[in-house]
Amino acid sequence: MKIIVSQEIESVCPNFVGAAVEAQVVNTPYCAELWDEIHAIEEQFRKELTTESLKELSGIAATRRVYKACGKDPSRYRPASEQLIRRMLQGKELYQIDTLVDLVNLASIAYGYSIGGFDADKFVGDTLTLGVGKEGEPYEGIGRGMLNIAGLPVYRDEQGGVGTPTSDNERTKMTIDTTHLVVLINGHDGNEERVADNARFIQKLIHKYCQSDGGKFFIYR
Repeated sequence: MKIIVSQEIESVCPNFVGAAVEAQVVNTPYCAELWDEIHAIEEQFRKELTTESLKELSGIAATRRVYKACGKDPSRYRPASEQLIRRMLQGKELYQIDTLVDLVNLASIAYGYSIGGFDADKFVGDTLTLGVGKEGEPYEGIGRGMLNIAGLPVYRDEQGGVGTPTSDNERTKMTIDTTHLVVLINGHDGNEERVADNARFIQKLIHKYCQSDGGKFFIYR
């Protein structure tokens, strides 16, 4: 798989660095041990963060800046990592979906990056291009219906948009039957070391909870 970062993104985020994790996995409906890890980080964050201070986390702050530079209101279209941590801080339970989705959510929360998890067998073609959403571009967010992605960073395959830092697309979402996983980490803060650490954390989680050898990852910019 190849990932191209377009000039559109480079112009608003010249330091962008991403990581793509690709692996064979076995998904399950629920994993109690994984949820123990999620609850532990919930307790930690409730002691350390507020709904205002979380906006200052490096990955979230940088993503919000890119949204503004692209003309999108980051308080209306919050980055996924901010949505998840904010929900925790408000005392609400995270939605439990399945092990892969829950695992990707944990990885996003732990590092503050917006992360997309995909069923790679649903991609059209072998190349993803990271660009900026256009007015009127059709995009169905997972559980959110049609979204206006104009001004949002968006990954596209040959058929169209598959993921934004706010919501991934129904067409390429992970399901209980997913066996070919691709996870994309969006490092708008340009911190390659932290992005790579996040990728290795995902490898560790899928090895531990998804009967995987951890697969492989590569950095792209």
